[in-house]
Amino acid sequence: MERSNHTVTEFILVGFTTDPVMQLVLFVVFLGVYSVTVVGNATLIVLICNDSRLHTPMYFFTGNLSFLNLWYSSVHTPKILMTCISEDKSISFVGCVCQFFFSAGLAYSECYLLATMAYDRYAAISNPLLYGQAMSRRLCICLVIYSYTGGFVNAIILTSNTFTLDFCGDNVIDDFFCDVPPLVKLACDVKENYQAVLYLLLGSNVITPTVLILASYLFIIAAILRIRCTPGRRKNFSTCSSHLVSVTLYYGSILYIYSCPSSNYSLERDKMVSTFYTVLFPMLNPMIYSLRNKDVKETLKKLVWLTQSEV
Repeated sequence: MERSNHTVTEFILVGFTTDPVMQLVLFVVFLGVYSVTVVGNATLIVLICNDSRLHTPMYFFTGNLSFLNLWYSSVHTPKILMTCISEDKSISFVGCVCQFFFSAGLAYSECYLLATMAYDRYAAISNPLLYGQAMSRRLCICLVIYSYTGGFVNAIILTSNTFTLDFCGDNVIDDFFCDVPPLVKLACDVKENYQAVLYLLLGSNVITPTVLILASYLFIIAAILRIRCTPGRRKNFSTCSSHLVSVTLYYGSILYIYSCPSSNYSLERDKMVSTFYTVLFPMLNPMIYSLRNKDVKETLKKLVWLTQSEV
């Protein structure tokens, strides 16, 4: 049965389920996750800004990652909550474009930022005496700006190419947000040049940062092996553990979704993976970067003590 061409003015987000009871359960779960995400990332940002001991390049990048996660989660979760409790599952064409653009821009920016953080760890471990000079405040600010610029420039390319596709007949998106796989499913014909754009963006925004991260860690391992004392090796490697966990979780899910950009996706399976990197990962990041960090925990205890004293 052929689908007829027509101008799409809105899309319908199917979400996770059509069962009203399960929708209510999911609303409570996602509301809890979003609340923890906002509180966790905002708290980490406040701690880094207020404590002079945390005014170092490593925490500067960590604070920016928390800000990015806070923004990224806010692009998706409020709409998920609305879809769970409202009978109206629609999202306007313009709204879909905006969500798609910011989702892609922030995802790509995070890839670049994680690569920057890997380089920062290399600079700190390979030559600690010149670390402050090598990672000057000006350089750190420029690296963050470059991360966002690269992310959103590529998002413009992806968004413009995706929403110039011809969408035929059905406007139902079998997902909880506007993303590449479900939109490709709705397209009448996905031309080879669009597939080429996806591969190009995958290479520039995911593969290239991954290679830079791997190269940084090869140099980090070489630098750590040159340290003679075992405690010194453990201490230096422990400063990378949080970043390694973060990179593994984030890049693993991203590569899984976008390594094979075609219309033959298992949307139900990919929906669960997408939930991880759009909703759960921003919640986990503050925990990853704070639970094993002595400086952050001491700053948090100090803030709690000062708050209780004022009360």
